[in-house]
Amino acid sequence: QVQLVESGGGLVQAGGSLRLSCAASGRSFSTYTMGWFRQAPGKERDFVAVIRQSGDITNYADSVKGRFTISRDNAKNTVYLQMNRLKPEDTAVYYCAATRNTYYIGSSAYTNGPTYDYWGQGTQVTVSS
Repeated sequence: QVQLVESGGGLVQAGGSLRLSCAASGRSFSTYTMGWFRQAPGKERDFVAVIRQSGDITNYADSVKGRFTISRDNAKNTVYLQMNRLKPEDTAVYYCAATRNTYYIGSSAYTNGPTYDYWGQGTQVTVSS
């Protein structure tokens, strides 16, 4: 069992930056591929970014590519999402997720929520105009 807790959300103006953190409990954090998803009110949960166990292999949704950076610190059992040049359309609840399943980094499997076995409760990000 893995417990995930997100933090770092808040209110920021368009063009600003925010860094989200996801702390994982338990052992063997380094064996999990970690993902970030987001969900706006009344919308489906959408893929944002994924990072493999190595920490060097990542993939991003086109909507955030070049603006967001996913990273991890296995010694701290934590995954991060650095968000720059934020836009109002980035407003959503952001969730981290974990899976032990391994695929090609560009596989659609990593963009689908059901691929992931564990989820955090989410943290709210609001971007004002």
